[in-house]
Amino acid sequence: MPDSPNSDQSNAIVIPPFLYLGFFVIGLALDYFFPQPLLPDLLQYIVGGAMMAVALVLILSVLPQFRKADTTFSVHGSSSAIVTSGPYRFSRNPAYVSLTLLYLGLAVVIDSIWAAVLVIPVLVILTFGVIAREERYLERKFGKEYLAYKRSVRRWL
Repeated sequence: MPDSPNSDQSNAIVIPPFLYLGFFVIGLALDYFFPQPLLPDLLQYIVGGAMMAVALVLILSVLPQFRKADTTFSVHGSSSAIVTSGPYRFSRNPAYVSLTLLYLGLAVVIDSIWAAVLVIPVLVILTFGVIAREERYLERKFGKEYLAYKRSVRRWL
């Protein structure tokens, strides 16, 4: 879908969880054919488990903010408000931070260096194919209000 200034959605090129899942599966396939250890056994469970726990806490704090603001969480939906409370006070994209932590935590737990390395193209596609489009959409829809928020809060952390 083109990034059209007339549409009331971001026109993201992919639904983010599917992007992460697709690259994770590719990482698993590479790991199957070319296994490379990432961390020692016990450490992989501690580090990966901690990352997944943080991801879970973060996403559980994100979702209620959208319900409270009575707006959509979908990248293909029409936003009715800018969410600036909860974790959105510190990051414009805490849901994507959560997905990234979950992805990396799983990669560490299953000891897949390939899956871990493939987070790089995931983040490139996410940044340009999803986040940049979402931000242009929010700028068009909310104007100065979103631009002020964008200036005051970092994209990631």
